[in-house]
Amino acid sequence: MPVTVEIRRGSTRFVEREVGRLTRHAFSFGPVYDPDRLGFGPMVCHDDHLLGPGTGFETHRHSGLEIVTYVVSGSLRHTDPSGSTTVPAGSLAWLSTGDGVEHSELATDDGPCRFVQVWLRSERVGEPSYAVHEGASSLQPLPGASLRREQLDDGLPLTLPAAPLLHAYVVTGSLLRSSLAEPLSTGDSFEMTDEESHELTAGVPTEVLIWTFSPDTSAG
Repeated sequence: MPVTVEIRRGSTRFVEREVGRLTRHAFSFGPVYDPDRLGFGPMVCHDDHLLGPGTGFETHRHSGLEIVTYVVSGSLRHTDPSGSTTVPAGSLAWLSTGDGVEHSELATDDGPCRFVQVWLRSERVGEPSYAVHEGASSLQPLPGASLRREQLDDGLPLTLPAAPLLHAYVVTGSLLRSSLAEPLSTGDSFEMTDEESHELTAGVPTEVLIWTFSPDTSAG
């Protein structure tokens, strides 16, 4: 039978280091290519970035993507032709690239910034758009593609819902042993295919990002 629950440990991510930046890639990216790690459903990038003060990604171009960013700590400065926006910790930012857009992403000068970023394939056309959702706990950047952010105190349960495709990433903390696996800790993730719902428990205060995708996830 095909594997329907896969544990991806943070230690297996592809690590990229640049001056002022540490990035951990879940999937093949740039010069690092692994034919078995090209994506998960419409998700083609799942990166965990740590930027030093004032450093990050200078102006570059994207198209054909919905880009969702969760700022874990510090704050991120996003700049595109429409202007500059500061994204504080705890916020979800959504860039719909439309026909194409140039932007930059830099940590603000007052301290380091950690953020998790996901790219979803998209055929949405037209003008690009950018929005910041402070304190948001959910987002739906494409029909059939939904993000849920969970913050759990020690000992509280977490339900991973039944879904055709589910990706759950431990941003901070840990999830206790279940029938699925040994405990998951910061940087670890579940990838599930056609699974029923599963109950987990936070071992310490824990934050999790949960993506679900339906088979007919629309390109928009």
